[in-house]
Amino acid sequence: MGEDPSTGRAPVSGAPEPEQLQREIEQTREQVGDTVEALAQKTDVKAQAAQRLQDTRASVSEKRDQLVGKVKEASPDSAASVASQASQTARTNPLPVAAVGAFAFGFLAGRLTRAKNR
Repeated sequence: MGEDPSTGRAPVSGAPEPEQLQREIEQTREQVGDTVEALAQKTDVKAQAAQRLQDTRASVSEKRDQLVGKVKEASPDSAASVASQASQTARTNPLPVAAVGAFAFGFLAGRLTRAKNR
């Protein structure tokens, strides 16, 4: 095998070649660079706040679009048609409408009377 490396003579067998050492150094540099970049991203509060703001805006925009879709489904045209249909039903069959009205009036009068007695 080889001699003692401290003597400066022949290298000890099993020592890595310079090319291999260079490759290992380059790999380590890349890994350290990736780690530093990841740490920098985690500690960049301004960038994180900007990302959260962008995510929130996207979420709000999506919810707004959903709400607009629901409002369009329940547009005044459909509300007017429901009111018209209810009015037509009341005209053709007034007795159930009168009964419901009388019940609602009695219920509200009872609630008001009870609230005044407290």
